[in-house]
Amino acid sequence: MMDYTPKTIQRPSNILDVPSAWRGIESIIGDIITHFNLGTHNALEFGVEYGYSTVALSNFFTEVVGVDTFEGDKHTYDKNMDGLYEIVKELMPKNVKLIQSKYQDYKDDTIYDLIHVDIVHTYEDTYACGDWAMQHASCVIFHDTQSFNEVSMAVNDLAKKYGVTFHNY
Repeated sequence: MMDYTPKTIQRPSNILDVPSAWRGIESIIGDIITHFNLGTHNALEFGVEYGYSTVALSNFFTEVVGVDTFEGDKHTYDKNMDGLYEIVKELMPKNVKLIQSKYQDYKDDTIYDLIHVDIVHTYEDTYACGDWAMQHASCVIFHDTQSFNEVSMAVNDLAKKYGVTFHNY
């Protein structure tokens, strides 16, 4: 694991005013794109919840796909998720496509410029989703690598499997 220190921090213009543990991360997406020489055509996100990170990504990518059950999980702060999909769908910019699905059921052969994984914070789920993501993206970012030891362990194991460096911010 290597610490990631962005050279540029710039908050994107289009941000949702919703609860999010992603606050602050939106301001380094441009730096990640530059630092890792990523394309900006498409991004995929597993774990949309209220849409904060999805909208943040939409500032930088031509197309963004967000995949979520919109039912929450055992780590979801707000357990009342009834109707969340319809609410979040209304908040999305035109370049975002939301898909209500479990990550396990999502099928796509597209290669993405970036995939963001922020799902239930278990080793098994993070590893399985991350393994698929590593095969379908130039860059994969994971949320909660410091907050959940199981997420960090899964990301470390994926980095070893694919022979890549795990950068932590």
